[in-house]
Amino acid sequence: MVVSVIEFGNGFAKVDKRLLACIDDLIAHGEVRSCSDAVRQGLQILVGQYRGQRAADVIVEGYRCHSQTSNEVGRADESTAMMISEEPW
Repeated sequence: MVVSVIEFGNGFAKVDKRLLACIDDLIAHGEVRSCSDAVRQGLQILVGQYRGQRAADVIVEGYRCHSQTSNEVGRADESTAMMISEEPW
């Protein structure tokens, strides 16, 4: 694998030449302003996805630890049935 080293204000990153060519293409098409901008946006997306997945994992674990009771499920079913019966279609 051939890599290039990209220098940023506070450090360096090793990047595959094919990835670097894609970043250059993004810059050429105005999708990002610079290599640093591409990295920054990519990291923001990665961190956002990570945070979203962590939040989803916490919610799922909460449901696993505290399952709905049959009474709660019954009320939800009744509410849904009432809502559907009120629809004009």
